[in-house]
Amino acid sequence: MSQCVGEAGPVSGKLIGVGTGPGDPELITIKAARAITQADVVAFFAKRGNASNARAIAADHFRPGQIEEALDYPVTTEIHRHDSDYKTQIAAFYSEAALRLAVHLDAGRTVAVLSEGDPLFYGSYMHLHVRLAPQYPTEVIAGITAMSGSWSQAGLPLVQGDDILTILPGTLDQADLVRRLQETDGAVIMKLGRNLPKVRAALCEAGRLDNAVYVERGTMANGHVIRLSDKPDDSAPYFSLILVAGWSTRP
Repeated sequence: MSQCVGEAGPVSGKLIGVGTGPGDPELITIKAARAITQADVVAFFAKRGNASNARAIAADHFRPGQIEEALDYPVTTEIHRHDSDYKTQIAAFYSEAALRLAVHLDAGRTVAVLSEGDPLFYGSYMHLHVRLAPQYPTEVIAGITAMSGSWSQAGLPLVQGDDILTILPGTLDQADLVRRLQETDGAVIMKLGRNLPKVRAALCEAGRLDNAVYVERGTMANGHVIRLSDKPDDSAPYFSLILVAGWSTRP
């Protein structure tokens, strides 16, 4: 049963999920930039105690007088994602965040929620969307994803024709990663971080390591690209992913 977070009144505001793109501020769409500037309230996620990456990407489009709502995660990787305590804390966080934004929506304000990449692709915004969209007018503005920004930066054609592309979270068990890598033509592996050693082992076991390309902070000023087999360590920040190209018949 879904939890009702608010009742839309006659002056209900509008919720907008805004994709800010993969990191390069110039990759924000015109539509997203306009929505950020015109919003009464701009909300953004961040790890508690850290600055918001989404806000940093979109900073040039803020205007004086806007209300800012910083939504700070109570936990990130300190507790395993399958742990019941993690699930309880994160669910309560999203419900509380939705209630905070519902106050603005009930007051007739337009609320833009910033989301790195695309709002509905592994984005935190979707947890607010499912709680608020049934009660309020809602719009989602698509954003350039981290994976498309990364394969563009790498200049790496990934799939074509009848190739199958599989998007894998690095949090999967190694056996699942191996099986899915063996079943697909091209792959994108996200959520690396501490999972990189396991992902590297899975790629090796699946026979795909030689075609794996590591992209760190794709499209950002401090980003770089390297063949995974040439990467000397297993350190990977949050903003990193691995591309495995398909198109085995390429010229």
